[in-house]
Amino acid sequence: MSAANVTSLNEQLNTLGIRGYLQQHQDKGLLRVLTCGSVDDGKSTLIGRLLHDSQQLYDDQLDALKRDHKGRNSEGELELAMLVDGLQAEREQGITIDVAYRYFSTTERKFILADTPGHEQYTRNMATGASTSDVAILLIDARYGVQTQTRRHSFICSLLGIRHLIVAVNKMDIVSYSEQTYQAIKQDVQALMAQLQVPTVDVVPISALKGENILTLSANMPWYTGTALLPLLETLPIPQRGGAATRFPVQYVNRPDLNFRGFAGTLVSGRLAVGQAVTAYPSGKKSTIKQLVSFEGEHASAIAGQAITVTLNDEIDISRGDWLVPSDENVTLTNRALAYVVWFNDQPLEAGRLYDLKLATRKTSVSINRLNHKVNVNTLAQEAAEQVAMNDIALVELELTETLPLDTFKNQPGTGNFILIDRLTNATVAAGLIQNVLAEEKATTNISAFELELNALIRKHFPHWGARDVRELFNTQPPKAEQ
Repeated sequence: MSAANVTSLNEQLNTLGIRGYLQQHQDKGLLRVLTCGSVDDGKSTLIGRLLHDSQQLYDDQLDALKRDHKGRNSEGELELAMLVDGLQAEREQGITIDVAYRYFSTTERKFILADTPGHEQYTRNMATGASTSDVAILLIDARYGVQTQTRRHSFICSLLGIRHLIVAVNKMDIVSYSEQTYQAIKQDVQALMAQLQVPTVDVVPISALKGENILTLSANMPWYTGTALLPLLETLPIPQRGGAATRFPVQYVNRPDLNFRGFAGTLVSGRLAVGQAVTAYPSGKKSTIKQLVSFEGEHASAIAGQAITVTLNDEIDISRGDWLVPSDENVTLTNRALAYVVWFNDQPLEAGRLYDLKLATRKTSVSINRLNHKVNVNTLAQEAAEQVAMNDIALVELELTETLPLDTFKNQPGTGNFILIDRLTNATVAAGLIQNVLAEEKATTNISAFELELNALIRKHFPHWGARDVRELFNTQPPKAEQ
């Protein structure tokens, strides 16, 4: 950090005091930004440039970069991507593997930047970064235009509810700042976003390496009359997160002594207040809120994002994974849903096999009984799905082993998403978004979830035994939930 920045910070602290300074910066708002795109499009370089040009780097960081033998390119310019790529493998290969988060602020706003990998192999890491982002910067190499990964990342962003995409056409210096090249890419981008129904798209020509159209407009691209990248980020509206309805998934039952029994967790969306009538799901038991407690003490009300402990005026049985919802709000209880899944695992999805489903704070068992279709990321067309392999995106039908409250991702992002976990290896194999909640199907057989899983394992590992699929014996009805 330069001496001028230190002097400015000290002046603000002397004028406002520490509490006033912190309050002023808290009021600026926080925007979560994702950088994504194909391999070598310059995502890490862009974040390094934003940190460098907004004077968010300390002198020792710059000195270390200058001393690193890989810290400069052949033209003597700083390799700013090295500021973000922290893993040894990333530095050796010059690629991003893991999601790297960086924080910085300007006089207008605070930012959390998520730098995600472009390799198809690490699509799961990109989806992880996108799941918590408000806006996405989709980078495109001006030499190559829209690529397969560009389409895949765009689709994942739209699927995850990111409604504003900034498409940064990078490396304009390599194509001699050609307006014709920019316009051709812009036309392809607009056609793609129209297919995805992304409502707001800005296409900005930049050179992350040279810092052009990042903080201010570049003299080398006078034909671009839009806004530079950072001023654009500073003026974007911050979207509301979590959904309109109130959802409080219980994470922990807090019982320090005989006189206190509270239900701890994070209020995902909406608002709770003392005296409010609430219903616990899936049991349907009702009560009213007695206290709302946090580490700061008691509160009259709580809003989305707050970690709180709720106490009730009635002794009702509530466990981890249950939801507390205002009694005047509707909740759908079912064991079936349609969902998009992004498959992460080397082993393909097995229809009928039991997986663990983690949704909010609840973990339960689920089988995928139907593959509706896959999405062709090149054309965005829906194709018949006989198998879902790594990095595939597919619409599937979920069959839970118990009846639970479910939300669609569109209406309630905080409780409409989930992950699937392999029950044998404990590996996360997919991330999913609920698209439609289906009517519940009642079990009509005495087959248990354990029997179904055991039968599936025997048929998979001992096919020479000739074991029949037990679902055929019971007309493919879903299993009975274990008690």
